[in-house]
Amino acid sequence: QGQLVESGGGLVQPGGSLRLACAAASGFTLNYVAIYWFRQAPGKEREGVSCISKSDGRTYYRDSVKGRFTISRDNAKNTVYLQMNSLKPEDTAVYYCAAGSICLGTDLVGVHDWGKGTLVTVSS
Repeated sequence: QGQLVESGGGLVQPGGSLRLACAAASGFTLNYVAIYWFRQAPGKEREGVSCISKSDGRTYYRDSVKGRFTISRDNAKNTVYLQMNSLKPEDTAVYYCAAGSICLGTDLVGVHDWGKGTLVTVSS
């Protein structure tokens, strides 16, 4: 814990877009790990949003964000992104990225690192 830093959150109107970034601290390479994004809304359980494989780049999304969110990896920048379009109020949550071994749908096996989160608020 502490090797990853999320950024890009903020206040956006419904229908708007944000791009979240998950950056690794110096000396930690995201190329070697699977990365997934999860979120936690106020008073609710954490839920997986998206996961990207460390090997073949396969991606997974929870049904509620399919067609709206895109996870991607930029190895040169040692960063994983979550592009969020057509945002809805129900997307409001603190978003976290985590590093692990294998994506299982929008969950992740072998989680060994995660960030402190970035707040996304979707409201008019």
